Amino acid sequence: MEPRPSTVRYTRDREELLGAEAQTGRERRRAHAVLADRWLAGLLDEAGGAPPGVALVAVGGYGRRELSPGSDLDVVLLHDGRRDIAALADSVWYPVWDAGVPLDHSVRTPDEARRAADDDLRVHLGLLDARHIAGDVELTGQVRTAALTAWRTNAPKRLPELLESCDERAEKFGELAFLLEPDLKEARGGLRDAAALRAVAASWIADAPHEEVDSARATLLDVRDALHLATGRAGDRLLLQEQDAVARGLGLLDADTLLRRVSESARALSYAFDVTWREVNRVLAARVGPVRRVLRGRTSGPERRPLAEGVVEHGGEAVLAHGANPSRDAGLLLRAAAAAAQAGLPLSRHAVERLSVESPPMPDPWPPAVRESFVALLGAGRSALPVWEAMESKRLVTRLLPDWERVRCRPQRNAVHRFTVDRHLVEAAIQAAAHTRRVSRPDLLLVAALLHDVGKGWPGDHSVSGEVIAREAAARMGFPKDDVDVIATLVRHHLLLVDTATRRDLDDPVTVSAFAEAIGSVETLELLHALTEADAAATGPAAWSDWRDALCRDLVARARAVLVGRPAAVGQPIDTARVRLAEQFERAGAGGFAVTLEPLSYGAEVTVAAPDRVGLLSLAAGVLALHRLTVRSAVADVVDGTAITVWTVETEFGSLPDPAAVREDVRRALDGGLDVAGKLARREAAYAPRRGTTPAPPRVEVVHGASETATVLEVRAHDGPGLLHRIGKALADAHVSVRQARVSTHGADAVDAFYVVGGDGEPLAADAARQLAKSLEKALA
Repeated sequence: MEPRPSTVRYTRDREELLGAEAQTGRERRRAHAVLADRWLAGLLDEAGGAPPGVALVAVGGYGRRELSPGSDLDVVLLHDGRRDIAALADSVWYPVWDAGVPLDHSVRTPDEARRAADDDLRVHLGLLDARHIAGDVELTGQVRTAALTAWRTNAPKRLPELLESCDERAEKFGELAFLLEPDLKEARGGLRDAAALRAVAASWIADAPHEEVDSARATLLDVRDALHLATGRAGDRLLLQEQDAVARGLGLLDADTLLRRVSESARALSYAFDVTWREVNRVLAARVGPVRRVLRGRTSGPERRPLAEGVVEHGGEAVLAHGANPSRDAGLLLRAAAAAAQAGLPLSRHAVERLSVESPPMPDPWPPAVRESFVALLGAGRSALPVWEAMESKRLVTRLLPDWERVRCRPQRNAVHRFTVDRHLVEAAIQAAAHTRRVSRPDLLLVAALLHDVGKGWPGDHSVSGEVIAREAAARMGFPKDDVDVIATLVRHHLLLVDTATRRDLDDPVTVSAFAEAIGSVETLELLHALTEADAAATGPAAWSDWRDALCRDLVARARAVLVGRPAAVGQPIDTARVRLAEQFERAGAGGFAVTLEPLSYGAEVTVAAPDRVGLLSLAAGVLALHRLTVRSAVADVVDGTAITVWTVETEFGSLPDPAAVREDVRRALDGGLDVAGKLARREAAYAPRRGTTPAPPRVEVVHGASETATVLEVRAHDGPGLLHRIGKALADAHVSVRQARVSTHGADAVDAFYVVGGDGEPLAADAARQLAKSLEKALA
């Protein structure tokens, strides 16, 4: 049978359209839809025309005029109950099949269309994009209106169902942004998610950020068009062997550039997806109660719960507080990010937009408080990821770390790697957060994990170039020179442990000594060991094994012996504090006490001195916590019977407290007139920020050989307002005295050393020390 005239015209015009270089992208897809409309309408006319009560309707992607070269024609033939509708349908469907054009078709009355939509979510989604082609336009309008009305009416039921289907697809097809051979349609961040966002908008419950979504969807459609043209067939999987041809079809430099563009678009869609579904959950929870806990956020809790200075929780998100001014507070960007991540909350879209527009350039080097916020963000573990992605959506990470741009969305053509370079680095930091109790400097571990592969954006050995970049970045963050050297060493040698352990003879003394010489210290060795495991976990299952783990542990043990074990803690003089306190002591008389508060550029230094007694450290720490002062570091010592503690603190919220008020509360605590523990417990129960992260459990170790006059306990735990008070109270309850203390906070992690003695003033027996460490761990859990 000769093809019908309309089919001949369509075939000719379609070939010309797809072969024309002048028309590409959205215009070509729309022109393709126009050709298909004209063809199908012509087929209907050639069959005698559409009688009253019959309409031909495009749905789905065809309804949206998003026809790629290999796309199906997704159509519905609507009718009002005609008995001869099957013959009319055949007169349209058969010429399409004969022409070899893929067709997804159905024949339905309005009632049948409604029931099908009720029973099948995908049918309902297709009808939301219904567009009239030919025939009874009122019938098309009737069905489209009914579909939209039902969608909006049943949103509390259908939207969770839609989200569940999206989650199932993501589980099956993975994340488009990180796959080497992604499915452009089905993977998370792909074209189906873009269509889902349109459906959410149609519900009138929430709306997606249009500019980002429209641009990302257009890019993915362009890539799919080029894929169809390059392969000559329909399909959504971007296979490795086809990527160069697809890149050429789009006028791109190479396949890596193509994958980077796909990754950027997928991330934009994924971020918009997260933001939009949080809003859906918030609105539906307000209407009918929590529908479900979606994504990584929560439904709304108490109104405007403080999280940090200038940051509050509201509606299940971290938002900027009333009066917060990013333009005058360079630290607010990272403080807000850290507070959100530590609370397990997403950073609101509005907050991210304000911070991106109003935040001034970060000082170079960063102030200490800013660096601590950055470390706290990384130390939040998995909760840091949505916050990081929110910052990435406005290129805030690149603003903080300019060299990040070279690794951003950069593909890794290695089957072992699961992620792009930048996401691998973030994942390594997430994995490193689980190892912070193993090392004495968790801040250096987290930053090194984030930067260890940053050199992959440059030519040559990425470890060598990465060392240079990491050194510059760490200096910009404000780390002192010795810390910069450690971070640079970790980046330069981040592969050295596993390479040496698996490729060299560990029984050869030269192997171990050369390795130890390259690392330099026990502290750096511990950091490298933790970094190696975090890097492997972030890479993928194939990157690690029990065999590699055993070899690495063996090499670490041998290198530790070469490096002469763990160095003993070194005491620090506090003569300056004694000079500052002398006048107060003179006024206080025998048995008195003294308190000073000296403002610093990033907080204050508080010095407390009083006759030594069991529990003094706990009382002083508790008073500081009651005044919402966060301890960043502390040095304590006992000199001639007087316990002196110098605390470096920051305000949790607002301005510094009145020194007189702090001194008065110290007096009341010493006299027994202030129930420090009770007040802290009541305040935390009534107004403590939610903790969304699940930190690693505390770890308390007895450091053997660190002191001849005291037992040294090293405590590694998640920092919090009452941490030092709880430690001090637990030590006091055990009837031991603190002779010296070295308290350090690195982001959200505390690493504290306490030199304690028993009631006889002597170090504890070995068994007693071990029992005390276990009791302290239990008290802090």
